Amino acid sequence: MVYDDDRYLDPDIVHSQGGVIVKLLYAEDEPALSEAVVDYLTYHKYIVDAVYDGADAYECAISGDYDGIILDIMMPKRDGLEVLSELRRNGCKTPVLMLTAKTEVEDRILGLDTGADDYLLKPFDMGELIARIQAMLRRREEFHPDLMSFGDLTLNMQSGVLGVGDKTFQLPKQEYRLMEQLMLNHTMYLSTEDLLVKAWGYDTETDIYSVWLYISYLRKRLSAMDSKVKIISKRNIGYKLHF
Repeated sequence: MVYDDDRYLDPDIVHSQGGVIVKLLYAEDEPALSEAVVDYLTYHKYIVDAVYDGADAYECAISGDYDGIILDIMMPKRDGLEVLSELRRNGCKTPVLMLTAKTEVEDRILGLDTGADDYLLKPFDMGELIARIQAMLRRREEFHPDLMSFGDLTLNMQSGVLGVGDKTFQLPKQEYRLMEQLMLNHTMYLSTEDLLVKAWGYDTETDIYSVWLYISYLRKRLSAMDSKVKIISKRNIGYKLHF
């Protein structure tokens, strides 16, 4: 049973998670519960993709562009723990909230040890679900390592300096934002629309042609710095880094 209670909600966060649209993947094999949760999250301005078994959950999570994942443990085909374990092994760093009807402490510890960021016991309160999603996303936004790396590239998160060996270059603002997203999401293709929203913001008046232009700038930077990392693309799918 799921209860609707708004006492947990922070309206400012619900309606503007950093001013950028928030996209979630929700994996739950109970259709009625899934529909109720998706309707509730959609009402609170989240975009939600729903899947109903572990196999689909893994395929969407590893290939899609999500800000957060909500995984039920007990699902057909593949259980949530197996899905989470493989996601983490394959470099997916998207925050994950586990849902479980199991009350044993050992099961919750196993989920956290496997790579979950938080867990919520079923039956749960809708307000608490939103609160835990908010907290999970805040932690992700607040975590800013000084240095990210991919292949032979490094990107200083504080200064915006891109490095390849002893070669460095101070990236302009928009090039930095694009490179940051490509490095954070290096396991997946990011669509032009996703990059536009993440690098320029949800309310931008900039169009997708700017994304194409700045991608070309970054490709020239990488070539000039003799990096082995390439920005590859798939028609009608998007862009990703390749090493």
